[in-house]
Order: sequence, then C-alpha cells, then structure tokens
Amino acid sequence: MTDLLTMTGIVKTFPGVRALDGVDLAVRAGEVHCLLGQNGAGKSTLIKVLAGAHQPDQGKIVWQGRPATLSSPVAALRMGVATMYQELDLIPGLSVADNVFLGHERARFGFTRDRRARQQAQALLTRLGHGEIPADREVGRLSAAGQQLVSMARALAHDARLIVMDEPTAALAADEVDNLFRVIEELTADGVAVVYISHRLEEIRRIGHRVTVLKDGRTVATGLDARTTPTGDLVALMSGKRVETVYPVREESTVDASKAVLRVAKLGRRDEFADVNFTVHAGEILGIAGLVGAGRSEILETIFGARKADEGKVYVNGKPLRPGNVKAAVEAGVGLAPEERKSQALLMDMTVAENVTLASLGRYASFGFTERGRELSDSRAKLEDLDLRPADPRRGIRTLSGGNQQKAVVARWLVHGCRVLLLDEPTRGVDVGARAELYRLIRELAADGVALVLVSSEMPEVLGLADRVLVLRDGRVIHEAPAEQLTEADVLDMVMEGSAA
Repeated sequence: MTDLLTMTGIVKTFPGVRALDGVDLAVRAGEVHCLLGQNGAGKSTLIKVLAGAHQPDQGKIVWQGRPATLSSPVAALRMGVATMYQELDLIPGLSVADNVFLGHERARFGFTRDRRARQQAQALLTRLGHGEIPADREVGRLSAAGQQLVSMARALAHDARLIVMDEPTAALAADEVDNLFRVIEELTADGVAVVYISHRLEEIRRIGHRVTVLKDGRTVATGLDARTTPTGDLVALMSGKRVETVYPVREESTVDASKAVLRVAKLGRRDEFADVNFTVHAGEILGIAGLVGAGRSEILETIFGARKADEGKVYVNGKPLRPGNVKAAVEAGVGLAPEERKSQALLMDMTVAENVTLASLGRYASFGFTERGRELSDSRAKLEDLDLRPADPRRGIRTLSGGNQQKAVVARWLVHGCRVLLLDEPTRGVDVGARAELYRLIRELAADGVALVLVSSEMPEVLGLADRVLVLRDGRVIHEAPAEQLTEADVLDMVMEGSAA
C-alpha cells in the first residue's frame, strides 16, 4: 500500500487557541487509519482541514504524490475526500435522496432526475443493510440512527478515494455496526482509504490497521498497529496518564431503599412503549439496556415532559408530575442530558455559561438583571470539576468539541442541583480519560443521594455503572435484575431474541 494522503506540519490557530500545532498524518490507500485523542486534542479541526472547511495556517498536504490545496469542501470532494461528521449536517426538511445527493444532484438538460436519485439512494441504503428506509422520506422523520445511515450513504455516493468517519457508530445498534464494518471492508478491498475516529477502542481493534494519536494539537504517535498496541499504551498516549480502572470500584452500596425518589407507573405512549414500571431510590443508578429503537430515549423524554404520555404516571418524591410539562419536571428536580445534545440540549449561539445556567436562571436574576459575576463563577467551578477544556465559561458553546459540549450539559444539572438525573448516552463522543471522569462523577452523584437513570448503547457501561438493570425490547420491559447478576451475553441474548433470562 502506498501513501494516498500526507499531511505534514499542519498548524491551525483560532483567536486565543492553537488548535493544531504541527500535526503529521499519512494515510495509505486501502487502509483504515484510526485517529485517536481526547476531546480538544485537535481531531475535529484536523478533519475539517482535510474536508476543506478550514484552511491551515502552515503545513503541507500531498495527495497521490502531488501537492494539494483544499480550498473548500467542494474542492475536497472533487479531489476524492468525503467526510461524515459526528454532528450530522443533514437538512431535516429534505428527503433522504435529496440529502444523499445534495450538492451533486442527478440532473440532465438542467432538470433534476428525481426518480434516478431515489433509486440510487435506495441502492446505497440497501448496501448499508437498511433498504427498508424509503428514499423519499423526510430525513427529519428518521431516528438518530436512521439519519446516521443517510450520512453514510451520502459519503458512499461521492465515489471517494478517502472517506473520513467521525464517530460513525455512536447511534447504531450492534447489527448496524456489523453492516457498517462490512461496507468498510468492501471499500478498503477496492483501495479506498478510511480515516476512522472513535472513542470505542474495541472498534479500533476490530476494524483498524494503523493508529495516529493526537494530544494538545500535536501528533504524539503515528503508524501504531491497531490490533497489537496495548490499550494501556493508547490511553497513556492520549491522556498523558494511565487509566487503570474505567469503572470506579464501589466500596459499599449508596442506595437508600427507604427513599423512592422517582416512580414510573404503567407509563405508555402509543407506538413507542407500553406498561413501563420502575422505581429509582436515592443513591441508586438504574440502567436501561436495549437496542436502538426499543423506546429507551422516548421513556426518558416522557419522564422529563418533552413527550406527553398517553397513559400512566410519573412521581417524584411521591408527587405526580404534570404530563408533557418540562417546566414542572425541572421544578420538581428532574434533569435530562439527551442523546442529541446539539439539537435538543444546547443553544449553539450562546456562551458556555449561558448554557450551563439555563435551568437555574432565577437564581441569578435580580430586579430584571442577571448577576453575571456569580453566573460565571458557578459555571467555572462545575466546568473545572468536569475537566472541560478550555474551562472558560465565556467561550461560545459552538467552539467546543462534541465531548466538551456533553460535559457542559451535565454541568447544567450540577449547577441546578437536580435530585433525579436522566442520562441518555452520556459518553457518546467522549474520550477514554473523560469517560473515567464522568463515571466517577456519576458515582459521586449517587453517593450524594441523586437518583440516576442511565441509557447507553454500550452494554459494559450499563453493567459497569448500574445497580439494577431493566432490559427493554420493542417498548416493553422484559427483564429486571441487579447488574451483578447479568453478563453482556445475557442482555444481548434477551434484546435480540426477546426472551427473559
């Protein structure tokens, strides 16, 4: 295999931040080159340079042996580089086919060939193992996993020589991941290169060939063997320290069985989930395991009031919550960190501090004015607790990496002081070191008496953190057990086959 792309000494500076400080990357034709690094290490900036969205201040890019200038995203696509971003850049009001061919529409004599575009989009979805998604359906009506698949289809539609995939499996179920990896193997067999970014190190082992590690905007290692380099070495390169224990060891139970903080009774929403019953006690972490589309996120959003239940009740400290009312839930002490932080949790045009204090505005208001000093002080304290980088509450939330944006969402509820915290994919897009910090924080919240409900597509995360686990399939709870009595194989067997252990 020969080098398809070489990036040497890439430097990119933004006001007050040197995001890339001399990064080197060489990608061979036909390989899966994995790019690792903590949130804020420079991965997102580097792939935006490669996609033509950012122009480097210094450095050299060589494509197929010749110097190249990626002056725009269109120039990058024409050269043969397609990018799938972690934060999807789809247009919700357009159809699947329109999104797949956006910018290179199928046309003849000035007229768009809609039928052919739909046929080709359908063929791409079938290749990805999801031919059941109609090419004429509006993208905004699809689930997060469905939208991720549309983004993949768009990358494949460009017939690119190099495809950048940023956290492509974050919203996918196990069988969908298998389909993606099958497609990647087909692409690399044809000589297509893939730059693969993921915080799931088990995926790196399974699909990767070589690894480059970034830290603080610099290349600290490159050309490492993805399958044989010890995990501890990769983590140490990313974080500068070894993370020996991912899930904090709990010395003793924090559950106070005498205090039922959250109770869900016969909760249901038509065509989404039905007859859901559970209780979460003070200091308890309840995990909900199930495939994407099983109703996990919908249950959390209904508890929080973002969706209105058709039947059943939600009680906080013994008092019923008003259905479909977010304000009532927040006032009762319920917080939600949703799966799609960018569209569901954050105000992207505001600062970090404004986002962090959003649920607690009354605390900082006095005679119609906001006490900015106290707002900034409280925000900064929580951001430092979470090791958000940079811990500057005055920065625009848009300038942070995806993982740091997730930390800001969690910080919002820490400032608010909620007693029930609903966590939907809390570590999606978060690096290994930051995950360990979030896990420690979750355990500390439980020790303080907070009742937590955790939804995660990563089974080891559910089993490693939860005291008790509900197994969900097709919108119904099919099993409940202490986490210590379950294995990953047990849960997967139940969610795939639908049989309770």
